[in-house]
Amino acid sequence: MAEQELPLRGLLIDLDGTVYHGHRMIDGADKLIRMLQDKQLPYLFVTNNSTATPGVVAERLQAMGIPAQAQDVCTSAQAAASYMADNHPNGRVFAIGEEGLQTALIEAGLQLVEENPDIVVQGMDREFTFSRMAQAVRFLLAGASYVLTNPDRLLPTAEGFMPGAGSLSAMLQAASGIEPTVIGKPSAILMDFALNKLGLKAEEAWVIGDNPMTDIAAGHAAGCKSVLVLTGLATPHNYQQLLEAAGCTADVVLEDLHSLHTYIGDKLASHQLTP
Repeated sequence: MAEQELPLRGLLIDLDGTVYHGHRMIDGADKLIRMLQDKQLPYLFVTNNSTATPGVVAERLQAMGIPAQAQDVCTSAQAAASYMADNHPNGRVFAIGEEGLQTALIEAGLQLVEENPDIVVQGMDREFTFSRMAQAVRFLLAGASYVLTNPDRLLPTAEGFMPGAGSLSAMLQAASGIEPTVIGKPSAILMDFALNKLGLKAEEAWVIGDNPMTDIAAGHAAGCKSVLVLTGLATPHNYQQLLEAAGCTADVVLEDLHSLHTYIGDKLASHQLTP
């Protein structure tokens, strides 16, 4: 595709499939992040994962050899908590989710309750029960708002795929007839939250990711430029079909993280990028 000159002052970088696979770093991820740090180019790791706190995510990255601190990580749980705090200050929240979501809600000043909530927020919950589902449906039918951290229906694991937050949401939607406000990719809400953390406008940031349906579509929805790396879901053989299915285009398509490293480095050296 024809290359465009892309203004750049920061990066929103996907994790699974872009920086790592499971517990294995994708080749070149460590060198890419160190280069961004050396060049003082701001970035955030932006993930749909709502189960872990930013600190836990950073520790996982460090264990793979990728430089990371908690402040470098932006999760759908944080964005969901911020969204609810903005729209329901001190709101009463019935939460279906794990530590990452629970912690984000408390830090945002929201009240975790088991009865009469203003909002039902749902993320990934590996201890989800029928009883919990019945409670949530009852609250939704009584008028509580419904917020979904992320719509991912399947999650990759070392043992294969497992149901994700989107699969749990499918049950709640089928039972209640109520559609949620979606926070995570491909929604722009998570991207807007990350941009605000970086203090950047959408046109100043690139979204880096391997999944056209989530990463590239979210960048498009938020008004960011996007770089598709063929390191995960998208491959040299299927990326065009995936982009077509997602109904969007990537501004740049690169084979791997080494190519991305070189691309950014060359642009910085030629002053086409302005961090």
